[in-house]
Amino acid sequence: LHHKGQYDVNDRDHAYSNSLPEITEIIEKNPSIKEVIDLHRDGVNENLHFVTDINGKATAKVMLFNGISYSNNQGDIDYLYNPYLKENLALTYQMYLLGKTYYPDFFRCIYIEAYRYNLHLCKRSMLIEAGAQTNSFAEVINAMEPLAELIARELAGTPEAGTYIR
Repeated sequence: LHHKGQYDVNDRDHAYSNSLPEITEIIEKNPSIKEVIDLHRDGVNENLHFVTDINGKATAKVMLFNGISYSNNQGDIDYLYNPYLKENLALTYQMYLLGKTYYPDFFRCIYIEAYRYNLHLCKRSMLIEAGAQTNSFAEVINAMEPLAELIARELAGTPEAGTYIR
């Protein structure tokens, strides 16, 4: 299921609270959903360009992002409780390890932030930043094939070669 809702138009600060009711409803109406992916691009300094070469194509680098409902100043952020925090982090690190195995320069990093970014809605949730505004459309599109392969490998739970998109 590909949901194309836009919740940050004119108001980036409330995008996740704006999307919460609709995303919750989608998950409730589709109990077969096994994984939720929030996919978009990062906003970075204009002098940064995150690109690598995969199979001879200029490919935007991808960042895996996680909200942990905790900050050094506040400690646990109770009003942002995420019952799936451990599962979300495990998924992120599994994806990162698969990326390092199959496409060593594909992932920029795992970025950890205090908030939860609606990752509490599903046991297996990921926030993925595919490139940034400084990447070309082609570079971001080129990142989708290795990203799809890594997601398929992770979902299958077996990283054996030869049975996935390549």
